Amino acid sequence: MSRFTLVFAMAFATSATAYASSDTAWADFAKDVSTKCLEAAKGSLETPSIVVDPFGTESYGVAILNGKAAGADARVSYLCVYNKQDKTAQIGSELPADKLGVTIP
Repeated sequence: MSRFTLVFAMAFATSATAYASSDTAWADFAKDVSTKCLEAAKGSLETPSIVVDPFGTESYGVAILNGKAAGADARVSYLCVYNKQDKTAQIGSELPADKLGVTIP
């Protein structure tokens, strides 16, 4: 088998695997992103709401959290980035409602 054929076959197998992910696997991914992002935002929001991008990017899961800022009357939002490789989440800085208005049902 030539190198080109081998590289092509490996690339095809890798891309086919990504498309073959089950609904259950994506639901588990979204649940883990939600759990880790809520954990990362603990203490920043009194009653957080979250919406998770169901697939994220190739390398990262992405979510938006919002709610009442802890110890204040303001509503704020946070962006959360979840590293798919090491399964950790980090939140960005507080974004006031007048800068990022998000309604999460």
